[in-house]
Amino acid sequence: MGIIKPARLKPGETIGIISPASSPEDLTKINSGVTYLEKLGYRVEVGKNVGLQEGYLAGSDEMRLNDLHEMFKNKNIRAIFSIRGGYGSGRLLDKIDYKLIRNNPKIFVGYSDINALQLAFFTKTGLITFAGPMVAVDFHAEVSAFTEEVFWRTITSNKKVGRLQNPKNEKFYLLNKGRAVGRILGGNLTLLSSLLGTEYLPNLKGSILLLEDINEVPYRIDRMLNQLRLAKVFKQITGVILGRFVDCVEQDPTKKSFTLNEVIDAYFKKLKLPVLYNIKHGHIKDNITIPYGVKSVLNATRGYIEIQENAVL
Repeated sequence: MGIIKPARLKPGETIGIISPASSPEDLTKINSGVTYLEKLGYRVEVGKNVGLQEGYLAGSDEMRLNDLHEMFKNKNIRAIFSIRGGYGSGRLLDKIDYKLIRNNPKIFVGYSDINALQLAFFTKTGLITFAGPMVAVDFHAEVSAFTEEVFWRTITSNKKVGRLQNPKNEKFYLLNKGRAVGRILGGNLTLLSSLLGTEYLPNLKGSILLLEDINEVPYRIDRMLNQLRLAKVFKQITGVILGRFVDCVEQDPTKKSFTLNEVIDAYFKKLKLPVLYNIKHGHIKDNITIPYGVKSVLNATRGYIEIQENAVL
C-alpha cells in the first residue's frame, strides 16, 4: 500500500467540521471556533449531526459515521477538522468505508480520541493525517500564536516541513543517544494500546514512535507501556518521541506510587534506541502539529527532530 498525501489547503477553500467522538458540553465553543476559521477567510461546513449528544457520544455511531463519510464524499470540502476528542472514535473503525477515504484523500485533523481514526486511516489507506488543533478545544477562545503558526504552515505549504521546534526554542530532553530514520506513527498512548491486536493498528516496523497522554496515573502509564513491551513494539521501532504527559500523577498522597518520570525511565532508558522527551505535543495550549506517516529523522545525540518531506501536495 502506498502513502497518500492530501492536497494543501488554499485560501478561501472549505473546511468541514465534525464530532467523531464526544461533543463539548458548551456548544458555543463550536460557534466561536467556526467564527475563528471564517475570519481567516475559509468557508466552513458543519456536519449535520454536530451538536448532538447521546451519553458521552456526539450522537449515535450511525450519525457520527454519516458526518465523517459525507465530508469525504463532498467534493467542495478540502479539509476535515475534528471538534474535540473525548470518547467514541474507536467504535466507528469497523464501519468506515475506507475505499471512500482512499479515493478522496483530504486533510484530516485532530488528536486525543481522534487518534484511533488517524491510525486506522493510515493502516487501511496510507493517508497522511495531522495531530493538530481542534475546533472547540484550541480555536474557540484565545488561540496560541505558536500553535497557529506551526499548524497553518504544515497544512498550507507543500514545502518540506523541516525541524520541529519547541516554543521559545526550549530544548528537548535526551534520554538515549542515537539517530533514527522512519515514519512518525503513534500518538495517544491510551488509544494506541487499545488498538493492539486489531487490524487497525499500522505496522510499526521501522517507524519512529510518538507517545503522549493525559489524566493517566503512573500505574496506568506503566501498564500500557508494558503492554507495548509484551507486544514487542519496542523491538520493531527505530526511535521514540515522547510528547507531553499532562496531569499523569497520583493525586492521592496516601497512595504509594512511582513518579511519571520513574516509569518513563524504567521502560525507555534500557532501550537501545534514541529517545527524546519534552516535545511540546499533546493536550497543551502551545502544541506542535505532527503529521502521521511522514519520513523523519530523530537525532537524539544532537537533540533534533526533522520531518524530511512535505506533508501535503
